[in-house]
Amino acid sequence: MKYILAPDSFKDSMSAREVCQAMEKGIRKADPNSEIIAVPMADGGEGTTAALVDSQNGHYITEEVFDPLNNKVTATYGLINNEKTAIIEMAASSGLTFLTKKERNPDNIKIANTYGVGQLINSALKKGVNKIIIGLGGSATNDGGAGMAQALGVKFFDKNQQLISHHLGGGDLDKIASLDLSKINPALKQVEFIIASDVTNPLIGPTGASFTFGKQKGADKVTQELLDQNLAHYAQIIKKETNKDIALLPGAGAAGGLGAGLLSFTNAQLIPGVQVVAKESHLEDKIKNADIVFTGEGGTDFQTKYGKTPFGVAQISKKYQIPVISLAGTLGKGIEQLYSYGFTAFFSIIDRPCSLEEALINGPENVSRTCENIVRLLLQK
Repeated sequence: MKYILAPDSFKDSMSAREVCQAMEKGIRKADPNSEIIAVPMADGGEGTTAALVDSQNGHYITEEVFDPLNNKVTATYGLINNEKTAIIEMAASSGLTFLTKKERNPDNIKIANTYGVGQLINSALKKGVNKIIIGLGGSATNDGGAGMAQALGVKFFDKNQQLISHHLGGGDLDKIASLDLSKINPALKQVEFIIASDVTNPLIGPTGASFTFGKQKGADKVTQELLDQNLAHYAQIIKKETNKDIALLPGAGAAGGLGAGLLSFTNAQLIPGVQVVAKESHLEDKIKNADIVFTGEGGTDFQTKYGKTPFGVAQISKKYQIPVISLAGTLGKGIEQLYSYGFTAFFSIIDRPCSLEEALINGPENVSRTCENIVRLLLQK
């Protein structure tokens, strides 16, 4: 039997690579002579860099950059494909994990910025890459990518034609009167940019960056209104100066509007994250001759069909009529909707009532046991 293992991480329990290792351990107990190919997966959010570096035998680059609140921190990104492709998670420099719960407040979301993302992009450009993949999950910012743009060399000016020298956060975007692209990093023109994200929200409006994601970053209703107005102003300036209308583009609102910044100042195209990871890891080539595919994520419900990793894996497997088994810590509402998308069966790895802490700690053991039992059943056919 040939097995393809293509799970996402189980958040706070196992990385995608660790899930693969646990799956393989269980499968080999039941089928020692099996052929197993592990393809750690992700959907553009947390774990995307690790999944691609692990599957492609790449390596990491470490840089000192600014975090969302302008503190110096150490951030990493990955290089794959003979160091010609960089994998950057915006959360590595500008993520919500850099802020404590107390720091997630209306004052801080106004100054939180993506300058560090631009620094990581500059670092990758210096390495001579010809492709940059940017995952947009886990943002702490709402700056429309203005901070990133500053790091890349875009100059923003106020109404008095004075250069805005501090890192622009979402609370300052209304101060912008004009911009100058003449000093932007020239290497950007030579690089293919891929935005890996399953977010389709526009930049502004009721479903835009501020109203959809602002609350979890610390914005109250008044601040959400302010941030949305500022992003609208920012979009107008960009349209005036670059002739790019990004206000309502699907995906422009991803990562506090970083999607808009990338679409405005680079040649980026937005692709669902799981499709990006699947392509870079050559998942389809590995699946088409398999007997069975194992995938999984921390929690599965009807929302999985909106671009989550197991859904992407199932879509490829369905093309070749390969059975797909999906594991999860919890199985929620609406999973019956997923069978028509290529899933064969769903299994929870939890075998008894337990606390969340126990479930997270025992994740590898539970995955191994579940896979072993599934394969023992399959081999009885």
